[in-house]
Amino acid sequence: MSEHEQPDHVPASNLRPTGLASDWASRADDSARAVTRSFGHRLLFLPGTHIGSVALPSNRLWGLVGPWHYWWQAHYVDCLVDAGRRELATGVRFDGGSRPSAGSLASQLVGTIRMRNFFRFVNSYYDDMAWLALSALRLEELARDAGKPGQKRYETVRRSLTPQLESASTDDLGGGTFWSTKRDFKNTPATAPVALYFARTAHRSRAQSLVDWLNANLLDPQLGLYQDGLHLKKGQTTLEDRIYTYNQGPVLGALLELGGEHNRHRARQLVEAVNRELTVPGTHVIRGEGSGDGGLFTGILLRYLALAARDERLGRATRSIARTLVHDTAEAFWDGRNDAADRPQGHKHVPSLVFSPDPLRPAKQTYPDGVAVELSTQLQAWMAFEAAATL
Repeated sequence: MSEHEQPDHVPASNLRPTGLASDWASRADDSARAVTRSFGHRLLFLPGTHIGSVALPSNRLWGLVGPWHYWWQAHYVDCLVDAGRRELATGVRFDGGSRPSAGSLASQLVGTIRMRNFFRFVNSYYDDMAWLALSALRLEELARDAGKPGQKRYETVRRSLTPQLESASTDDLGGGTFWSTKRDFKNTPATAPVALYFARTAHRSRAQSLVDWLNANLLDPQLGLYQDGLHLKKGQTTLEDRIYTYNQGPVLGALLELGGEHNRHRARQLVEAVNRELTVPGTHVIRGEGSGDGGLFTGILLRYLALAARDERLGRATRSIARTLVHDTAEAFWDGRNDAADRPQGHKHVPSLVFSPDPLRPAKQTYPDGVAVELSTQLQAWMAFEAAATL
């Protein structure tokens, strides 16, 4: 079968548009306002700072001493960059002309992450650092395209994090990237975003070697998906074979960024495997992975499926599958929303829009009245709408 043929299992209906980009852009703006106005706040009331509360309602004092989730904030930057891209294209700010632009908030957020992380970008987890490096790189490109380069701040991120990512990508276990500074676990969550970062920063041979290591060590040949990782303890190697949705996303991104027929072939296979193995039976909706960190997983995968849907090198059939997965999952998130108009009065500390962590369960069920709403799950839905808006 050539890459331009349509396989038998893709119904013709999947080739029809499932939503206007303008509709999805409007939904993305609604989600962006809900997150930035409700979760976003100054750090210690300091002007020029911006960071996301982990949950709402929130205890701001606990937010200063409790978990603040570095990598959630990194994806918050990515979402703001998505909104900033749309602002640049349309000339209209997502939150009105009198409020900060998405790019400005993203820049403040990067600086505030450093402040909250004790005035450094380095932390103990290489996957965290890879996600921030990726989002900061996209922010730098947005700033340059908008004529506001801000080179010093973004160069600081690269200078801080690139050596860390290089040092974690060793020959132990034949290659790959360590997950944390404990250096006892090499996994897809770290190796894939690091590979994507290297590919986007002209370290292509290093990126390809990481992708090759993933293919050789963590690709399940039966499922066509990437397993979690390899533990290294007392000289013994143990496979962690769990399959997570989000791990497939940055691998897909790295394959597309690197290009070449072998990588494109693997990307086509990966999109088909996601459709076959990671959707809710009877649908083209990517399964949810719960709350907490898992509340980001589906959204991350959708971000990179949208790249596949726009990549003409993959052929019509693959792009159609990717497009349908993005649109159907985003539509499910939107349909399950809980709007402020539908809630009892007096919920001042709950976002104007609440989205479920599970695309096929309404937010009224997953976040009933009185239950704190997590930032991760709201970023996930926002990511879904941004992904759909690019199609």
